[in-house]
Amino acid sequence: MSIYTGRGDDGKTDLRDMTRVSKTSPRIEAYGTVDELNALLGTIRPTGHADIDDQLRTVQNHLHIVQADFANPDPDEDDPAITAAHVDTVEDWIDSFDAELEPLTAFILPSGSNPGAQLHHARTVCRRAERRAVALASEEEINEQAVQYLNRLSDGLFTFARVVNAREGEPEETPEY
Repeated sequence: MSIYTGRGDDGKTDLRDMTRVSKTSPRIEAYGTVDELNALLGTIRPTGHADIDDQLRTVQNHLHIVQADFANPDPDEDDPAITAAHVDTVEDWIDSFDAELEPLTAFILPSGSNPGAQLHHARTVCRRAERRAVALASEEEINEQAVQYLNRLSDGLFTFARVVNAREGEPEETPEY
């Protein structure tokens, strides 16, 4: 299989159902931003924390499902799709890690150890992916569970960043107004 085909030279690409669309379509923006998030998470692993690394690996696989979901304008029942179970998994991780953290009483600056700061960065890219998904949903029907997953994942990435920083002895800093 050749890595290049030339089919995208005209500024269009194929969706999963082989529909040709502009590379600037909201659907491509949505799954392209999810792809960016996935690649960013790949630069963060390994964090030095096996449990976080395992969860990030799982998240990366989930993000491939989100991309497939967004790339498919007319999914069948057997096509990859994010479900409530994926959202529940992220919520379970957050709940588990919350027990390890001091309660959050104020906004914190996105900083800390290298993997902690990178996880904060990933959270912001996840929020952008969510905004792109919401924009797509305003124009076309999509799987609402995928949007909910991105929303919950951004909370999860925030929590992962806090956990990594706490484990590495990095204090949380609050903004000065």
